[in-house]
Amino acid sequence: MPRRKTPRPPAPLPTLHPAQQAVFDSPARYRVVVCGRRWGKTELGKALVLARLSAGDQRVWWLAPTRTMASQVWRDLKRHLDQRDDLAIDVSERHVEFDAGGWLDIRSAHTPDYLRGAGLDFAVMDEAAFMKPNVWPEVVRPMLLDRRGGALFISTPNGHNWFYDVYLHALDAPDWAAFHYPTRSSPLINPADLDAIRASTIERVWLQEYEAEFIDSSGQVFRGVREAATALLTPPERAVHAVAGVDWGREGDYTVIVVLDAETHTMLDLDRFHQVGWELQRDRLRAVCERWNVQAVLAEANSVGSVNIEALERDGLPVAPFTMTSRSKPPLIEALALAIETRQVRLLPDEVLLHELLAYRARRSPSGLWQYSAPSGSHDDCVIALALAWRAAQQPTLRVDFA
Repeated sequence: MPRRKTPRPPAPLPTLHPAQQAVFDSPARYRVVVCGRRWGKTELGKALVLARLSAGDQRVWWLAPTRTMASQVWRDLKRHLDQRDDLAIDVSERHVEFDAGGWLDIRSAHTPDYLRGAGLDFAVMDEAAFMKPNVWPEVVRPMLLDRRGGALFISTPNGHNWFYDVYLHALDAPDWAAFHYPTRSSPLINPADLDAIRASTIERVWLQEYEAEFIDSSGQVFRGVREAATALLTPPERAVHAVAGVDWGREGDYTVIVVLDAETHTMLDLDRFHQVGWELQRDRLRAVCERWNVQAVLAEANSVGSVNIEALERDGLPVAPFTMTSRSKPPLIEALALAIETRQVRLLPDEVLLHELLAYRARRSPSGLWQYSAPSGSHDDCVIALALAWRAAQQPTLRVDFA
């Protein structure tokens, strides 16, 4: 039930920077803005929405891929509108209704069939590249017809999907305008901060997230894999500072142990096996550690991993746990990808390992997080073990003498 709010000062919106202002001033009915992270696309969208609402009887939608992603926009717009006494706000529905007849709805595009309604004057499609491809042609565009409404598409790229097609269409179609702005085009971003990000970010992520480039949608994660693989002419017997990564498996998956020289960043060993009992698996890990003078083991701790780690700790093995989650996995994988891409690590020319690396894929979820995995029906045990070994090599505090 709509309820009136007690007026309070609105949250200030920043003055639009020149690139934002160029989009704001465009007379095009449909504006497509492809931009990098932190460029200011949300602030631009809010400014256009508030300008529309101040013009009188306007029906406006703000669409985001998920309800959660639209939460901050709703809070900001609601606070701006709270100072007015000619409207009623329904907090639960995220709906603002004006006495003059217009309204504002903040909605999720997750379920397009729920987006039917009356005609619109303006729609903002926030992070449009992460919406389902039928939202624009089947839901939003028909709702703009009777009132000759307009739309703003704002998003970072997400491969060569429907948003890419819309951007290409907007380049030369009547009533359309296309804009492309990398993150560095915002004067609010410190160039030194971008330089630091560039130095620690893999090429694919940098190009898409900060240069706002539409890159190959195949989602290949690891580049330069073959170039990073080299046969060791004289493999050492032991290493001064060796570390290991372990990914556990038993039946369908493999257990993989990867040993890495923490000083030279050279891969020393890969042991891959399955259908072996846990006790024997731990014995094999101990033997590998003894052979290579491993000073630290970083082992995946999910599921059965925690039980094995506890047993290994009781035996005195220098093992540390790594819990794999949707938030801990992306930086783990991206660090390895950057190391391979920049030739910081030398890989053994093991064909199973190289195949897993070359087949590994990435996709960006509607929440903005990168998701990494092997193709359906394939394995990623070597990838995870190598990534854990690389993480251990970057953490000197993990290293202790193996007894």
